[in-house]
Amino acid sequence: MSDDCRPLIIACGALVSELRAVLGRNGLNDVIEVRYLPANLHNRPEGIVPALREHLDGRGERPTMVGYADCGTGGALDALLREYPDVTRIPGAHCYEFFAGGEFFAHLHDEQPGTFYLTDFLAKHFDALVWQGLGLDRHPELRDMYFGAYTRLMLLSQTSDPAVEVAGRQAAERLGLAFEHRHVGLNGLEAAIPVSFRAGAR
Repeated sequence: MSDDCRPLIIACGALVSELRAVLGRNGLNDVIEVRYLPANLHNRPEGIVPALREHLDGRGERPTMVGYADCGTGGALDALLREYPDVTRIPGAHCYEFFAGGEFFAHLHDEQPGTFYLTDFLAKHFDALVWQGLGLDRHPELRDMYFGAYTRLMLLSQTSDPAVEVAGRQAAERLGLAFEHRHVGLNGLEAAIPVSFRAGAR
């Protein structure tokens, strides 16, 4: 199948490992094209919509899915996709919700609203995306201003890599938060890829 007619996923760079794993276990790595946008858009969500528009305008007529939830765009992503009614996106407000599942994430949020969440990717890249991304490497005194209302850090892991849990614990310590860990796996992300989209790729 050529690149011009393969189904396309335009995804957040924070999902590289997880999306490859999901596509791999469905036999789709070679039949779906995936384009990844920079993961640091996590900290600059206003850049997500312009970056996506460029790819959507140049995709042709092939089936397309956006590998983002709302991800801090405040509804701007959904407004964009109304211009492309054939394009779907991952449901939910953010990656924590679609990895954990809406019901379980709502339970965690209601249980302790002051929770800062990490995925595997964010735990492994905490220094670059959170510590440096928020300028705490230059102004550590801002930590309590940013995180003073938080009480715990919750690692929602996709794999069973012990290094990820270690990274999560270290992140919690640096932020002065209690650490908790729940393994949620990849089923939420897999379920977000529509059956019709997967079938069209075969």
